[in-house]
Amino acid sequence: MNRMRLFTPGPTSVPEEVLLEMARPVFHHRTQEYRALFANCNQMLQKVFQTANPVLTIAGSGTAAYEAAMINTIPAGGKVLALSNGKFAERWVTIAQRNKYDVTVLKAEYGCAISPSQVADALGKGTYDAVTLCHSETSTCTVLDLRAIAAHVRRTGAILIVDGITSVGAIPVKPDEWGVDILVTGSQKALMLPPGLSFLSLSEKARQKVQTVGQPNLYLSLSHYLKSLADNDVPWTPAVTLVRGLRISLSLILQEGLENVWKRTAALARATRAAAAAMGLKVFSSSPVDSVTGIRYPDGLDDKAFRGALREQFNIHLAAGQGTMQGKIFRISHMGYVDAFDTLGAISAMEIVMRRQGYKFNFGAGVAAAHQELADPAVEVAPSAKKT
Repeated sequence: MNRMRLFTPGPTSVPEEVLLEMARPVFHHRTQEYRALFANCNQMLQKVFQTANPVLTIAGSGTAAYEAAMINTIPAGGKVLALSNGKFAERWVTIAQRNKYDVTVLKAEYGCAISPSQVADALGKGTYDAVTLCHSETSTCTVLDLRAIAAHVRRTGAILIVDGITSVGAIPVKPDEWGVDILVTGSQKALMLPPGLSFLSLSEKARQKVQTVGQPNLYLSLSHYLKSLADNDVPWTPAVTLVRGLRISLSLILQEGLENVWKRTAALARATRAAAAAMGLKVFSSSPVDSVTGIRYPDGLDDKAFRGALREQFNIHLAAGQGTMQGKIFRISHMGYVDAFDTLGAISAMEIVMRRQGYKFNFGAGVAAAHQELADPAVEVAPSAKKT
């Protein structure tokens, strides 16, 4: 019997402590008990987000939070500079277009990053109400230089809205220090929860926009969320069970130390990339992010057969490529509840399946290369959740 091992970049594995907390009886949410629970979560969310600004919690996916960020801060007919280099960045373009904003798309090929100089050049050619981007583009496993891009946006009147769905809690992101106005993430990524919650932090600049932009939406009205947050509450029915789990998952992250989480994620990513190179495989992105690695298939390997064999024989779950990348790459997550030996096990299983399916390479070289990367005693490679 093989235990399920999720290496998909969402949902990720959930620690046992979190699952046990979520299995406890549900209590009523309009109570002091819930407000005390939520107040504790809000304090920890600010630490994980690296912000002194309010962090709002929405019962919905990351898409709900990102759409809320846009419709509450961009005026009707507003001008948007949308950075697009993958499927999720394209989703934010779609939201802008459906809301009939004046959208300028700054596009890069899948697997490539949009440079800060390109953003600076685009900002110099027009005036924008908002700039939208994916810090960690999950579909292409590509990271942007958010700090440098934010420095350019900060010199303008635009607000910077950032998809941090696979960066918050996985890689360094510092919205207050860098000048990010809205930062969004989801529960099912580095925060080690099931899907169902999304979060967004709002700078003072963004909060002022919320008060001046008259949008008609009720459920996603951020002014309602901000008002309720003052009483450690939410305007609509919260996902009580998920919030209970959130308190535990955030505690585990802060127990390990956020910087240690970043270091562990980076170490697992380096080990995976080293293993791929040793096996004669190529990393897809020219600017790879540490939260999830995309690897190109060699000639002769079929995506469905490869990932299917990993599931059926080892209960290891990898993610497929999306859109034009379907069948060309597979993706392996390094976020959340995953440690060195999970990753080494996945690499070992990949080698076994590839060998069985006829791929010719130096068998065992991938695991050996990953071991070498993880051998540094200064590198923290085990989440604290697995030490307790």
